This record gives sequence, C-alpha cells and structure tokens, in this order.
Amino acid sequence: MKGRQVKVAPLCPFCGDKVDQPRAQVLRKLGEFNVGTCNCTAVYACDATGHNIGSALIEALVYACNDDWDLAWELLPDQDYLTARIECYDEITHQVLGQRHLDGRFVRGVLYFVRLQREIKEIAQLRRPQTSEMGEGEKERGEFDLLPPVEPERDPKRYRLRANKNQVQQLARRGDIDALVDLSLDDSKTLRFLQRLLYTPDNDERWWIAHIIGQVSARVATRQPGLISDLLHRLFEACSDSAATNWGLVETIGSIIAARPNIYGAFTRHLLRYINHVSTRHLVLWGLGTVAARRPDLVRATKFYKLLNLLNDPDPLVRAMTIRLLGRAGASEVRSRLEALSQEQTPVVIYEEGRPQTTTIGRLAMQALNQEGRKL
Repeated sequence: MKGRQVKVAPLCPFCGDKVDQPRAQVLRKLGEFNVGTCNCTAVYACDATGHNIGSALIEALVYACNDDWDLAWELLPDQDYLTARIECYDEITHQVLGQRHLDGRFVRGVLYFVRLQREIKEIAQLRRPQTSEMGEGEKERGEFDLLPPVEPERDPKRYRLRANKNQVQQLARRGDIDALVDLSLDDSKTLRFLQRLLYTPDNDERWWIAHIIGQVSARVATRQPGLISDLLHRLFEACSDSAATNWGLVETIGSIIAARPNIYGAFTRHLLRYINHVSTRHLVLWGLGTVAARRPDLVRATKFYKLLNLLNDPDPLVRAMTIRLLGRAGASEVRSRLEALSQEQTPVVIYEEGRPQTTTIGRLAMQALNQEGRKL
C-alpha cells in the first residue's frame, strides 16, 4: 500500500517563515530561474529540475547582490553568505512533497537560499542605485543588530565528537559555550539534549539552560542556520501541545530570537500565540522584551500595542514584564501610566542572561522612562 503524500508549504530555512512562490525577475540575466525574497532578506532561486543546483546558487547570489556580478564573485561561502536548500519542491503547486511524485509526474525541484551577512548586504545596498532614502526600520536594524563572527571552519578530517546526555548537562551547567558549540556542529543531537534539560522543576536551572541554548544557537547559526530553525519549530510545536508541559520552551524561543534577530526575527510575532494563557503570559512578555532590547523594530512590527492593558494586570510579574517590554520598545503612549507605576514598590524577580535579579515595579518603570537613546 502506497504511503499518503505529504504536502507542506515551503518555509525559509533561516527564519522559518513561509515564502512566496518564486517569480521571474523584471530584468533577466541568466534567464533560467525564478527567484524570490523572504521577509528576513534571504533570497532564493528555484531549479525545477534539480539538475542545475550550481546555476541556481549563482542566480540567487547575484540576485542577492543586486545583480552586481563583480561583488558576487568576490564573496566567500560561510564567511560572506550562508546557503540552504529545500528539496522535493513542486513549482507548480508551490509545495514541498514528502515523496518525489505527484499526479503521475516526478518532482525534483529545489529551492536554493542565500543570505548575505550584514556587512556584505550593506555593501550591496551602497552599490545599488539609490531610489529612495533608507527607512527608519533599516536605520534601526543597523544600530542594534550586532552579529557574532562566523564560526571558524572545522577541519573536515577531524575526529567528530559524539554527544551524550550527561556530557551535555555538565557543559551546560558550567556554561561552557565553546564546547557546546563544537559539540553541536559535530553532532546535531546536542541541541536535543539541551532541550531535554529544560524539563526540570528547578526554576533557576530552566532559565539558565534557556540562556545557554540561546548563546549556543547564535554561534551555530553562523554555520548551520537550518539546524536552529528546526529547533525553533520543535519548540513551537511543543508549546502548542496541550498535553505536554511547556517548561522553559517560551523563554528559550525568546533567547534564541534575541541572540540572532537578524536571522530568526520573523519568529517574534509567533510568540503572541501564547499571550492568552496565564501560565505563559509573563514568559511571552519576557521574550518580547528580550528581543526588543536589540531589535525594538521587530516587536513594534507585531500587534504588541494590544498588550498595553497588561500594565493593569493583577499579577505583579505580568506588570513588571510589560513595563520591561514597553520601555525597550519605546511605547510613548504609556508614559503617564509608567510615571504612576514608578511609585509602586512591589518586589519581583526577573531573569537576565539566565540569572535571577530582584527589583521592584517602580524601579522598572523608572528604567523604562529613562531608556537611553530612545524617547518614551
């Protein structure tokens, strides 16, 4: 009996967002491939036959460089740009198939993705004919979006490490990011072992592991962004499972996005799915606030203004997390309310970089009112 054909929408390997169907360029150069652009600025080219991957890469790379061939040929893989691919793609139906056939025809299509590193993207932007001024969002991203350096290429002849649960647990508790990154690049099971460490009744340990996963993911993503995208999808699926506990999941998602908002920023809006659950509300607010510390534009692009009423929530932790979020996002509409809250001395504990910090509602409100570099 033949297995049932699985059809799913193509998702960007870098940010996990759905991508539009690739289309022909207005000005064709190679004349062979349709192309598209994801919301995270990754570009992609479609090779419907699956036999011209090299040409598809060139098409995507040149397209990413605004048709600047000289710049494209100067770039080095992994150092200047990241690549990823989706196989079994059907260009006709714009779906990724579980099997290589559909309606009596073979499907061998490939979507080839290219994402320029920030510095290269800026060079391509400068070389492009300027048709308009840079938007406020682009200026803001340039100010806040600091990227970690690309991980050095590992010797392909090296002995590859193998992860085990106890080893990963010890490294995580010590905060040995370097060792965990090496282990993750050698054995993808490392990230699964880290995820399992979240299922602990120890609140301090959960927050620490969430922070560690974020830091490890930031560096692994410079070499294998798809690996972290898969992890985010697993975390979101686990959060949506009503029969499972969501210990540590929401805060881990927030930590990963905040650590690499340039790649995974599109996941930010999906955190709002869990804002209506009492058990996860303060965690969603924490995640959004952590992202806003580096990329407030990503948070302002969501429907976060619906959260303004949470400043009046009876739970002091929810009020605290909302203050933290709105201050970092520069929500000027709440100045008067923040001024009133600055007199409240209710103590709260907020985790920053995996460690608990005791503060008060009033102190957080004052910090929000005095955010450096932004006007409330």
